[in-house]
Amino acid sequence: MIARADIAACRSLLKGGSRTFHAVSLVLPRKVADPAIALYAFCRLADDAVDLGQDRAAAVERLQVRLEQVYRGQPGAHPADRAFAAVVQQFAIPRALPEALLEGLAWDAESRRYETLDDLTDYAARVAASVGAMMTLVMGHRAPDVMARACDLGVAMQLTNIARDIGEDARAGRLYLPLRWLRDAGIEPDAWLAQPGFSPEIAALVQCLLDAADALYARAGAGIMHLPWTCRPGIQAARALYAEIGREVERAGLNSIAERAVVSNRRKAAVLAGRLIGSNRHTQALSQPALPQVRFLIDAVAAAAPPARGAERLRPVEERVVWVLDLFTRLERRDRMLRQQSS
Repeated sequence: MIARADIAACRSLLKGGSRTFHAVSLVLPRKVADPAIALYAFCRLADDAVDLGQDRAAAVERLQVRLEQVYRGQPGAHPADRAFAAVVQQFAIPRALPEALLEGLAWDAESRRYETLDDLTDYAARVAASVGAMMTLVMGHRAPDVMARACDLGVAMQLTNIARDIGEDARAGRLYLPLRWLRDAGIEPDAWLAQPGFSPEIAALVQCLLDAADALYARAGAGIMHLPWTCRPGIQAARALYAEIGREVERAGLNSIAERAVVSNRRKAAVLAGRLIGSNRHTQALSQPALPQVRFLIDAVAAAAPPARGAERLRPVEERVVWVLDLFTRLERRDRMLRQQSS
């Protein structure tokens, strides 16, 4: 079990820099909130260590040492490390999942670029799907089909972020657009990065990213429809709100170079209202094949022994909503942090 003092410290950490998730956690039962907070706090500290550090490669190496200590059952002195170690043990989280997150952070540290959409999906699997997979285990789910749909949603969110932030990333020297796409459009990547500008060719690439994300949102939605009806509204709302970022980019003429698309509160309310009265029908099945890039996460879970004593089953609405909120706010917080760092 997680020590109360460690959870209190994690709550304090999130209260200072992740107010949305902290506020949500206050109204959740402790059996849901505590492990989610512990996992989120560890992931946040990992992001901060790499993104805000002077020597990002060294920061990744230190994180790897901390993770080794967690899995030896000898976590470091930080409360988040101790709390995460307790979650790892209680929910039998295979080491391959947090290792995948650290690998994605290492790719960020080296400013890795991606040749194809498949390569970019490899990155999204690590920095986003890995967290969704861990949160799914915290909720007591280990079934491969449920895990695959959680990973779909994580990758979709990351692709949406990339499509929205192309301009800001470029001005900070970061390039996530697939290099082959750029060259096929007649754009030399380094030259464009030196002087990032909007063009019909860039607009077409932004649309391709959004189309890829939308296909994954649809797959995730198909999984949601296999949940009890009481579970669906919260997850559908979170998925719809994040997908709406893509619609906002489209309404701006796909120009995510000049400014960053923001969904207004009024538009969010309209999206939520439409979700409540709209159709939730999906034709795809829950058993759609997992993305090849996330298969290693699903296989790692399948190969791991389940918890010796199964964690108490969470109530349906609580368990599905909390991991989506966690991933949603984690991605938003990371975006804000990167913008502050580059400003």
